[in-house]
Amino acid sequence: MPVTEEHNVGVSNLTLESLSTTPEGRRVLTCIQCGMCAGTCPYGDYLDYPPRRIIAMLRIGAIEEVFESDCLLNCVTCYSCMAQCPRGIRLTEVLLPLVKEEMFVKLPEVPAELQTALQNTLRYGNPQGLSPRKRADWVKTAGVPIRILSQQDPRPVDVLWFVECYASYHPRGQDNSRAVARLFHALGVDFAILGNDEYCAGECARLVGESGLFDTLRQRNMGVFRKHKFSQIVTGGAHAFDAFKYLYPAHGFDHPIEHTTPFFAKRLDILKPKLTKKLDYTVTYHDSCTLGRHNGIFEEPRDLLRAIPGIRIKEMTHNHINSLCCGGGGGGMWLDTYYKSKGMERLSERRIKEAIATGADVLAVSCPYEISRFEDALKVMGHDNRMVVRDVVELLAESLGEN
Repeated sequence: MPVTEEHNVGVSNLTLESLSTTPEGRRVLTCIQCGMCAGTCPYGDYLDYPPRRIIAMLRIGAIEEVFESDCLLNCVTCYSCMAQCPRGIRLTEVLLPLVKEEMFVKLPEVPAELQTALQNTLRYGNPQGLSPRKRADWVKTAGVPIRILSQQDPRPVDVLWFVECYASYHPRGQDNSRAVARLFHALGVDFAILGNDEYCAGECARLVGESGLFDTLRQRNMGVFRKHKFSQIVTGGAHAFDAFKYLYPAHGFDHPIEHTTPFFAKRLDILKPKLTKKLDYTVTYHDSCTLGRHNGIFEEPRDLLRAIPGIRIKEMTHNHINSLCCGGGGGGMWLDTYYKSKGMERLSERRIKEAIATGADVLAVSCPYEISRFEDALKVMGHDNRMVVRDVVELLAESLGEN
């Protein structure tokens, strides 16, 4: 069942020692040891301590043994265990981040790829390690005017668009950003971006165990938000959406937040007449773990795809709440080398097998992380001539034609 805001009340300040002080913390200890969490985990075979065993160790006062293991680096926070738990325990929100934080501190060695990404994020505000001054360079190629909020232009704006790191720096992520900008213009949205003042939202750093880095990024972003007047925040970053919806409010964030997918779906009555270019594509849609299992955003991306003339949709075997993870969440996008060294199958390649089996020629996604992950998996598996990866907003912008 998708989470609702009430489940996160009081969770942000919870510790393992204070589990019994909140309803959600107490619920953790009601685990019936059924093993559903381990059975549904995509990397369950590599977890010495799946959630049910962690809870068992808590009960007998042996939780310190869990902290000595690095196995929770294999948790990509896909929310599968939480979605399948018969007791409704908020495992991915409550228990696992607390244990990962303690584990991360005790790691004898942080995998190099992960360490580099975290250091880059602290120093530059993005995991790629690129200059903050280049964060808005993509705007020059947007094809439509984009206002950047600054001290020189502090006018209030309706929509503050939080672009995020991959959509600002990665070439394919920039395709996503250009598409969003075109759609905003087509709908007449009053929007602006933060440009070089934006920092990574930090959700994935927190979920890999680096809560201190998350706090630093949150404080920086909150400081920037306070300088400007806006009605709501819209972001195409699924993990940024989660951070703003569930984590930032405990620290004074009180702005409405929407992901671009439901934002555009709510405006289909205006957008659909503008989708005049027919796209002769067979599309299969990948449900993001964060948007889907965690937030229940399943039909909105499909509604957008169905609104595009010519699009045909084929579902993969695992879809909606049972979708397979791309492997990028919770720091997984920075641990591929680590997983390979342990002989673990890349989850993005596992998902591509299902996508190819549908016979579709387009794999549609709604999270910028997934584009590069799936494109790389297609190349590795030799299927890059059979399928392309496109964000839903890219397909919408293509269908706008010359409008």
